[in-house]
Amino acid sequence: MNIRVLYEDNHLLVVEKPANVPVQADASGDEDLLTACKGYIKEKYAKPGEVYLGLVHRLDRPVGGVMVFARTSKAAARLTEQFSAHRARKRYAAIVEGSAPGEGRLADFLWKDERTNTTSVVPEGTPGAKLAKLSFRTLAREGDLSLLDVDLQTGRPHQIRVQLSHAGFPIHGDQRYNPAAQVGEQIRLWAYALTIVHPTLKEEMTFYALPPFGEFPTAVKYLPAFRAGSAIYEDEDLLVVDKNPGTEVETDLLSELSAIRSPLFPVHRLDANTMGLVVLAGTEAAEADLLDAFARHETGKVYEAILVGAPKAPTGTLVHYGLKDETRAYMRLVDKDTPGALKMELSYRIVEIRGGLSKAEIRLMTGRTHQIRVQMAALGCPVLGDDKYGDREANRRYRQKRQLLLSKRLTVAGKTFESTRELTIDQIYKEVVV
Repeated sequence: MNIRVLYEDNHLLVVEKPANVPVQADASGDEDLLTACKGYIKEKYAKPGEVYLGLVHRLDRPVGGVMVFARTSKAAARLTEQFSAHRARKRYAAIVEGSAPGEGRLADFLWKDERTNTTSVVPEGTPGAKLAKLSFRTLAREGDLSLLDVDLQTGRPHQIRVQLSHAGFPIHGDQRYNPAAQVGEQIRLWAYALTIVHPTLKEEMTFYALPPFGEFPTAVKYLPAFRAGSAIYEDEDLLVVDKNPGTEVETDLLSELSAIRSPLFPVHRLDANTMGLVVLAGTEAAEADLLDAFARHETGKVYEAILVGAPKAPTGTLVHYGLKDETRAYMRLVDKDTPGALKMELSYRIVEIRGGLSKAEIRLMTGRTHQIRVQMAALGCPVLGDDKYGDREANRRYRQKRQLLLSKRLTVAGKTFESTRELTIDQIYKEVVV
């Protein structure tokens, strides 16, 4: 077996497991990964006798991706404890069928039938059932297929395959849990990242093996930047990224992306807690052109926001003037004739009202610091979760610590891009009892 080694030292061996290879010997008699890795160590280090290699976690036979083995019994014990306590973090890429939402969390009770080696979703309280949790983000769509980034919080047999199928978007090519899979199709599930704490160095380490998913080359290439965001478009001049909330563009995002592509030049910003589309230039010439386009307001920017309350008019245009207090990073509303006042203009459209919340689509005509947050607060309908300009009591009541503001669509350089993320009032009410 041709083994791709991702990392090795005296305590660990991290490899890329090929698809359709069993982790350890089974009744099929096929060559298995554990035996092959032992053979690799024996040959490389000329070890006499039996080689020790501890198996501390598993992947289903048809699934490929990152696997770690322990080279000492001490390392095996410490890694096993990490996996048992769910401190080892595993991320998967999956291509699914059906209509997967932009992001979501799944929690189901699973029961495994040992006779058939199949797992099913069962009611809570079923004898032998175990709780299974995962979250996912839809990174890209192509036809009737979607690429999902799956963050696994528990490790149950066939968990991802069963939960996604039960949710209505089964994994493409899954012969066991996708009734539409064709004979001979390869399951499109791949363990692309594994984060562990080194058993002796006590340092957190993340290892990557990118999936062979040719339908989504840009999204796959930038999977290692998952902590900061996901890429949706790339050419020589542009990189368009869907930024995660809590990520600073010029520090966190640029650092993660620059490990994959360099140089990159940010040409506009989003507040750290605002999620969605942001553009980076790939060359200095492109940077100059894009900065000029943004300065001239020749770009189109559309946002989604969840608001506290609802405006009296379902549509409208807002014009205000503001001064930025650099020391407080705060935009203060002022009269039009105030020296240094900056014009702020946007239009909004309310698309949903439910209870004490509304969802708005907002189009920017200018691009000022904190503009949407300031202007919607001035209208009496602040962005939910905004602690600086918003309604702190409502933020506590709805348990929102970050503003629910999404850069949804962006038109730049003659191209329009759209985030796969979605803001929904329904999700807020599912998560909190008001």
